Amino acid sequence: MTMPDTASDAAAASTWTVLRAPHVPRLLSASLIGRLPTGMVPLALVLVVRHHGGDYRLAGMLTALYAVGAAVGGPVMGRLIDRTRQPPLLLGGAITSGTALAALMVLDPVGSPGLAAVAAVVAGAATPQLEPCLRVLWEHVLHGERAVRAAFAVDAATQELIFVCGPLLVLGATHLLGSSGGLLTAAVICLAGTVGFATASPARSWRAARPGSRHWAGPLRSGRLVRLFAALVCVGAAIGVFTVATPGYADAEGSLGAASWLIALNAVGALLGGVLYAAAPVARREDRRLLFLLVLLTIGYLPLTLTPALPGMAPLALASGLALPAVLASAFALVARLAPEGTLTEAHAWMITSFGAGNAGGSALAGTLVDLASPTTAFAAAALCGAAAASLSFSPRRPPRPVDSAA
Repeated sequence: MTMPDTASDAAAASTWTVLRAPHVPRLLSASLIGRLPTGMVPLALVLVVRHHGGDYRLAGMLTALYAVGAAVGGPVMGRLIDRTRQPPLLLGGAITSGTALAALMVLDPVGSPGLAAVAAVVAGAATPQLEPCLRVLWEHVLHGERAVRAAFAVDAATQELIFVCGPLLVLGATHLLGSSGGLLTAAVICLAGTVGFATASPARSWRAARPGSRHWAGPLRSGRLVRLFAALVCVGAAIGVFTVATPGYADAEGSLGAASWLIALNAVGALLGGVLYAAAPVARREDRRLLFLLVLLTIGYLPLTLTPALPGMAPLALASGLALPAVLASAFALVARLAPEGTLTEAHAWMITSFGAGNAGGSALAGTLVDLASPTTAFAAAALCGAAAASLSFSPRRPPRPVDSAA
């Protein structure tokens, strides 16, 4: 099976054509499976701590340490992959992370909080960098820039499945295997997905471009890339605000359980938006497209400040998710264009770290605003975060041409 090349450029960019391309089903599905623990471990840690009689403060601390470990370890592993190969680092990370999760199953986090904290950090830091590794492979398995951009959109959209399916898997595993079942399942799933990805032919044959000289700052020596990461911190903050403000709104409406449905609708909107964006043409000025998409993201959050009754909030929650995959897909393309030669995997890892750091900060901000002011104020903060991202992404100059031929 080969990809169309000339008259079928539009078809080559479609979601269906991308998904049918050689190696794509395996790479995408294995990556998603291996990344499911990202949506599983936080809830699994809470359930384990509570089972041992611990409070939410301890559960929150372990969850935060897991996230911090992932935020710090991601760029480090990305740099090592850029200097070596994908399979050894991915498989080693899966084994190490899985072992740390197994330790958390055996430990009593209440009786040994120090050991539990170390295990949480290690589990996060060793998380296999499947997401950046997938993105550097797209140009090796797809033909044409439009097909690659469509793959970025599909990639961004399908990420929503991680955060929809992850918690459900934890609940099912806990029901079948007991309080530690979520952590055990996360460890097994991580290893299975990573093995499937790392043993695929494109992952085994990939090699990063060899730069003439290396710089200690890696991709962070690109000022435009740093600005992009700063914008993504704000995008992550907007998502974090929404995630916490929505339960606050639902609680105020007298139906806390409705928060799950509103967040799920937001994810459905994101999935739909990503599929639609896959058909978009390649942008001549990706920086301008990203600015436009960030404006749309901001506009999508503004109606939430009306905080109507629950039936009216449902379509607003769905609409607020539509632009996010397009924003991420455009950011993926810019990272590929701006990353200095030989640093692309690390650059994508920094993107994930930036988004995650913003998400954590936005969650904390929203909690404070809901407590001290109102959910309406928190939703307004989400829109302000989107506006801040747009202002950071604005640049009147043309971005440099791609500099990493390995992409």
